[in-house]
Amino acid sequence: MKPQGLLSYAALGLPLAMAMMPIYMIAPKFYGDVLGLELGALGAVLFFTRLLDTAQDPWIGGFVDRLQGRQNGWRHVMIVAACLLAVGFVLLFTPPVWSQTGLFFWLSGALVLVYGGHSLLSVCYLTWGARLTDDLAGRARVTAWREAFGLVGVVVASVLPVLWVTQLGPRTGYQLFAWIFVALLVIALGITLRGAPAPKVASIQGSGAWRQALAPVEVRRVLLFYLLNAISVAIPATLVLFFIDDVVQAPQEAGLFLGIYFFVGMLTLPVWVKLADRVGKARAWCWGSGLAGLSLLSAYWVGAGDVFFYSAVCALAGAGLGADVALPPAMLADAIPPSYQQNTGLYFGIWVLIGKFALALAAGFALPALQFFEYRPGNSESASALTSLYVFLPFLFKCLAMIILFSQSLRHFLTRVQIQKES
Repeated sequence: MKPQGLLSYAALGLPLAMAMMPIYMIAPKFYGDVLGLELGALGAVLFFTRLLDTAQDPWIGGFVDRLQGRQNGWRHVMIVAACLLAVGFVLLFTPPVWSQTGLFFWLSGALVLVYGGHSLLSVCYLTWGARLTDDLAGRARVTAWREAFGLVGVVVASVLPVLWVTQLGPRTGYQLFAWIFVALLVIALGITLRGAPAPKVASIQGSGAWRQALAPVEVRRVLLFYLLNAISVAIPATLVLFFIDDVVQAPQEAGLFLGIYFFVGMLTLPVWVKLADRVGKARAWCWGSGLAGLSLLSAYWVGAGDVFFYSAVCALAGAGLGADVALPPAMLADAIPPSYQQNTGLYFGIWVLIGKFALALAAGFALPALQFFEYRPGNSESASALTSLYVFLPFLFKCLAMIILFSQSLRHFLTRVQIQKES
């Protein structure tokens, strides 16, 4: 595959990733700290809107599969989905001056639009990437290019809002960021639709039902591994801005910390792809997760004013990030048997569902847990519970993901992939 085609396909990864970070990191902070919504109720809104959203993802996957034989079917759907995402994103960060009840309804409606548009666009996009090539190493490279652009988008989403909020205030800063996002979404979508290689079309041979699609044991194991790993990533992502404010006590450096994390992740991503070619995707991911786990444990000793120490923690976590973003989607594509290729959209619909469900669990559990342990944003004396949740809970889920990935039941999958690679 030519680099120009890969670049064109990967371009849309930038705004898609740029959209997600504000939803699970900035929106809770904005609506909880700036607008004054209670953390327990805010967590409930994020959790239940996520649950509502997850119900549609497998249906979207099946819908995408049925469209693959139609000329320009995916392209038209992606344009509609991008419009929904753009409108919802602008509404999310331009809330009116209403009561708490009114803001809850506004937040819920905006999230439904954002989640719906993002889901439809993401499933089409991921399925497109999985059908660009059947080569195992080629899949890792397609994923790496896409996720590299995604990490650029996350860096942009990490730095720009912090700068603009500091200069212009929260409402104006976030509104400006929302409109910049819409512009980048339009540009990137145009590049992808015009320049990306056409996906390989798989013939529809069955209904794509859940039971049939999930019959292969290796697919079920990879999905379970991804759920546990996604939860381990979502919990610190949900809590990181609170941690920076009340543990590190350096809110003005939030952009620096997030920028270091995602920038190092972007730089190290090619390393993980090359390592995966040598030792396999599963083992490369495990090494990256070892770095991520070490960074989590190191964060337990971060205290007030430890800007340099926490920057090093973020760099260490970022070094393992590339393995987390590049390898699991390629592992799913590898796990799908050739006879199930017509269900690729359904598989990635389930994949997107799992990622969202992990974020819902993180917000729905972590934020109410902070309130239960009497943590109050802005009060550093109540931050001990925050540190424990930020460090130990994601570390536990990361360990569980490793156990699932290297369990006896997955040896067949790992062996099959290795045989395919050598043949």
